[in-house]
Amino acid sequence: MANPTILTVDDDPAVSRAVARDIRRRYGDRYRVVRAVSGAEALEALREIKLRGERLAVMLADYRMPQMNGLEFLEEAMDLFPLARRVLLTAYADTGAAIEAINVVDLDHYLLKPWNPPEEHLYPVIDSLLDVWVATPDPVSTETRVVGHRWSAPSFAVRDFLARNLVPYRWLQADEPEGARLLTAAGVTAADVPLVVTADGTSLVAPGDGELAARVGLSTVPTSDFYDLAVVGGGPAGLGAAVYGASEGLRTVLVEREATGGQAGQSSRIENYLGFPDGVSGSQLTDRARRQALKFGAEILSTREVVALEAVGSGRVLRFGEGAAITAHTVVLATGVSYRRLAAASLVEFTGAGVFYGSAVTEAPTCSGDEVYMVGGANSAGQAAVYFSRYAGRVHMLIRGADLGRSMSSYLVEQINGIDNIIVHPWTEVVEGKGDGHLQQLTLRDARSGALDTVTTSWLFIFIGAEPRTEWLDGVVARDALGFVLTGPDLVSDGQRPVNWPLPRDPYHLESSVPGVFAAGDVRATSLKRVASAVGDGAMAIALVHRYLESQ
Repeated sequence: MANPTILTVDDDPAVSRAVARDIRRRYGDRYRVVRAVSGAEALEALREIKLRGERLAVMLADYRMPQMNGLEFLEEAMDLFPLARRVLLTAYADTGAAIEAINVVDLDHYLLKPWNPPEEHLYPVIDSLLDVWVATPDPVSTETRVVGHRWSAPSFAVRDFLARNLVPYRWLQADEPEGARLLTAAGVTAADVPLVVTADGTSLVAPGDGELAARVGLSTVPTSDFYDLAVVGGGPAGLGAAVYGASEGLRTVLVEREATGGQAGQSSRIENYLGFPDGVSGSQLTDRARRQALKFGAEILSTREVVALEAVGSGRVLRFGEGAAITAHTVVLATGVSYRRLAAASLVEFTGAGVFYGSAVTEAPTCSGDEVYMVGGANSAGQAAVYFSRYAGRVHMLIRGADLGRSMSSYLVEQINGIDNIIVHPWTEVVEGKGDGHLQQLTLRDARSGALDTVTTSWLFIFIGAEPRTEWLDGVVARDALGFVLTGPDLVSDGQRPVNWPLPRDPYHLESSVPGVFAAGDVRATSLKRVASAVGDGAMAIALVHRYLESQ
């Protein structure tokens, strides 16, 4: 943690050096002394200190400075550091200005120049002010801070990205005092949010995922052009493949376009995963798997979207959206699935502003006491309902069927039945959403009778469908009618291997229609959509990767 700062500002170079010298002699072992020769320069230094999350203890400013006098400087500085102690340096003739400053900027003390000897005139004043400041210091911040609006979709996108990538951050609303101070320090307004201030004090205004990832310490650039194994997708299957591949000596890179963990990483609690009798959150499981992969030497690239796959000789080329590419001997496709969008067109404008796809667990505390609606009847929806019930007034589960038993694990059904503030609405669908700047109202329809019901709510979480993200594989890898990747036995029809298959053997069990390209997890056709089976797919894919490499 950096030492707190004492700032001095005086336009007279000789006086400026003298006051900084005397302050440093007495307090330099405990405080960082910063010297400025103008009000503007001092304010710039204060903005940097604020953005770095450091603390300011005392400011000493000369009254007679051109462009911005000491009183004007202290008044502006209060907006950034209201708890810092304030001293005005004055000549005898300016005592009237010092008295005025007591009322204008709540001045703590005015000091007549010269102050020799400092042991009698300077240090006793600073000692007493530091004692007061130590009792109520500005808080230090060593984490990333995000400033935004509650119903701002871009602000939510930044928070969701950081949370899913396991980057600690502090959320500040733009109309909160500390949020407003950070906006001022960064030289932007509430209209420019989201503002991200990283732990080192770098300010980012409405950053894209790539810029944000690089600034918060996530890897975005590969260290090599060629690998033994490239894994596309960082969900349980991809992380499993990366762990097993790297641990068995393969030069491994995992490429993820959003955040490791996939849909499982967003789960508030997984209770049926082997080895965790008390359950484990998706983020905890993701963090452990990610650290395990890195320990074995795998590279993990964030915010890199693969847009094309090509077979070039014995290499498999993955091309990124911005034009770069990497090559590997083998590829494991583990891109998972995405939640399907609701058909109600009126909900589009509220995405990220009341309408969320997935659990968005960062929003749970904000829902305190509210009516929360969830669409979906599978395990992901059930886990989210149980979690949000701790905060919400009531959680309403909207399902298309008669009951939860058809699509949800029985342990979750039992939990939900035992929670009083979770209400299940069978045969119910969302047909419309309304609001001013954010979701405020939903229209629900009974699928049997067609009856409509209007409810007031600012929260809708959607957990329906399973759409693979495989459009980029069109014309390269064989897929079924829904877009899932066909592998192994599913590629062999009436004893005939896939068209253009070049090898004198059938595709291995998880191998696609392109030799050396495997599919694991939810993206694979006929796969079991469970975390454990996805991890198993990842492990099995590596065994088949070795078999493939040995035959080359």
